[in-house]
Amino acid sequence: MTTSLKDKILAIIGQPVLGALATVTPDGKPWTRYVVPQADPDLTIHFCTFLGSRKIAHLRGNPEVHLTVGHNTLGSMGQPYLQIAGRAEVSTDPAIKRKYWHDELKAYFKGADDPDYCVVLIRPYRIEYQTFESQAPQVWEG
Repeated sequence: MTTSLKDKILAIIGQPVLGALATVTPDGKPWTRYVVPQADPDLTIHFCTFLGSRKIAHLRGNPEVHLTVGHNTLGSMGQPYLQIAGRAEVSTDPAIKRKYWHDELKAYFKGADDPDYCVVLIRPYRIEYQTFESQAPQVWEG
């Protein structure tokens, strides 16, 4: 049985994973920081953050993002990784905030209704699944 590309992608980001998120600053420069994203089965990616953060200001100015996930330790070198291009949306919708709330967030926020808490939804339009065995990635486009 062959594994679909979508299944390979979800094997990496279908659970919380450390990732490097690049945004665009107001003066057009790239800025990268760590986030802990996770993909839903439809490949919509989400992570939680502070509404007043610099990344949210960047996203409001330019929703184009690039996310790299797959290598969390030196021991993971050689494992497949993802390069993801997409458009981000900042959500303060109470239903979305409740949907993605989890107990680990209590260290940062008072609860799902905390006004400082928001969810970033990334809708990817290109995901490259890269292995070290191949120079060319497998490409998912949506």
